[in-house]
Amino acid sequence: MNGTAAQEAILCGVMDRWKSAVDAHEPEQIASCFAEDAIFQGLHPYSVGRRGVAEYYDSQPLGLTADYQVLETRQLAEGVLLGYLGVDFSFTDRPTIRVTLSVVLRRVADQWYIAHYQVSKLG
Repeated sequence: MNGTAAQEAILCGVMDRWKSAVDAHEPEQIASCFAEDAIFQGLHPYSVGRRGVAEYYDSQPLGLTADYQVLETRQLAEGVLLGYLGVDFSFTDRPTIRVTLSVVLRRVADQWYIAHYQVSKLG
């Protein structure tokens, strides 16, 4: 893994909040992890802003959970961090979906938010 322990700690702090809200099916809490103007690309058409994030996760089935592993981190600029993760989305009634996830985090004041979220389903 490339990146620093500090970069990974920042990324995990944000992604742990995201995961906790996904696992609890709390769309508004999930959206609060994102910047106001975040670009969001799940496995459906993209959206911009927290409302689209909340709507996307509200449409997901109850029982959806997410487990992630940090693969890479990079500091792109002061207050901007790239994360590349492997994520398993598990369901109660169908097979797990394994994806890769790229996020760009942006620091606003003392808080980090997801500014860009891009899921890829490989093979």
